[in-house]
Amino acid sequence: MHVIETGNVAAALGVKLAGVQVVAAYPITPQTPLTEKLSEFIEAGEMDARYVPVESEHSALAVCIAATSAGARSFTATSANGLLYMHEQVHWAAGARLPVVMCVANRAVGAPWNIWNDHQDSVSQRDTGWIQMYCCDHQQIIDDTLKAFRVAESAGIPVMVCYDGYLLSHTYMPFAVPKPDEVARFLPPFRPSYALDPGSPANLNTVTLPEVRVDVNGELAHGYMEIRYLLQEDLRNAVQVVEQVDAAFGEIFGRGGAPLVEPYRCDDAEYVVVAMGSLAYQLRDVAETLRAEGHSVGVLGVRLYRPFPDAAVAAALRGKRGVFVMEKALSYGYEGALCSDLKSALYDHLADKGAAPTVKGLIAGIGGREIRTADLTDALRAGLAGAVPQPNWIAIQL
Repeated sequence: MHVIETGNVAAALGVKLAGVQVVAAYPITPQTPLTEKLSEFIEAGEMDARYVPVESEHSALAVCIAATSAGARSFTATSANGLLYMHEQVHWAAGARLPVVMCVANRAVGAPWNIWNDHQDSVSQRDTGWIQMYCCDHQQIIDDTLKAFRVAESAGIPVMVCYDGYLLSHTYMPFAVPKPDEVARFLPPFRPSYALDPGSPANLNTVTLPEVRVDVNGELAHGYMEIRYLLQEDLRNAVQVVEQVDAAFGEIFGRGGAPLVEPYRCDDAEYVVVAMGSLAYQLRDVAETLRAEGHSVGVLGVRLYRPFPDAAVAAALRGKRGVFVMEKALSYGYEGALCSDLKSALYDHLADKGAAPTVKGLIAGIGGREIRTADLTDALRAGLAGAVPQPNWIAIQL
């Protein structure tokens, strides 16, 4: 079945189809219509789930942590400063290895207050231990929401499904809604390896010593460093989990195939523009314009940001003359975080082979500044001529 709906509704339909049992959320623009729709589904009896209205985003994720610890499939959503307010619990969910799924309708963070789109909110959480997926359109929103639950429960790591506020959350696009029986084949019920049980009380995630020690059963138990090492190793291995889940999804639904990076006309390109979210699709028009002018340009959309798919990125950019990284966030005091990650990947995989391209970073759309296709084209045209605009913030007016 195909429908024309908003990105927030696409996410809500994905959560409904996933058989989520607990939803906890606090309203914040532009995420609010997503959780409002879920409350409507639950109130109408279309979802067999408990909706927990809480007093803050911190509490919303705390409820999901508790529910998942008790064996329930749980979900929340947020944006901007709401995600920042969750920050303590974001770390906790990852460290506790709880497969919570959270949608982030990307929005600029204060101060000053701004309700428009950029990626600073989720990018600022890249070091918390969560898997991060970035969507380019509504079909990817509903599909990635479903995939996120299987990825999270397979890896034992929480997942953020990130999509652009307003540009995707509130716009209407056609997308296919999977059939419930097919979703049931793809996503089995949540069966945690351990869940709290009132009949068998236990403490979880109590104070852990720096060194390994013998537990109450006389068995050698991990120290804090070992626990964190295993999270890092499982995060790195989650790249393969994401690929496997995408392959399983494709077998049932006939979609997918680019879960890590999504190339567009990159095979014969001398220059590639790299971006995340809806910007990656907008840049396809720019690439076509520049190709008509005789410039061999492709676009690489980064779909999985954490764990960073370094090998896939390096393989896609091997042998190119130049790379331009367009992003809606930055690591303040240096450069865009995606640009830094990409440079590191190219150094690790290509530097000793003489196949690493030059890399230039560009910042666009901060705080919802309009990203006009003509401005992107002009900036890249200048970059191709060897004159990246300075400052490298597109459409800034100082």
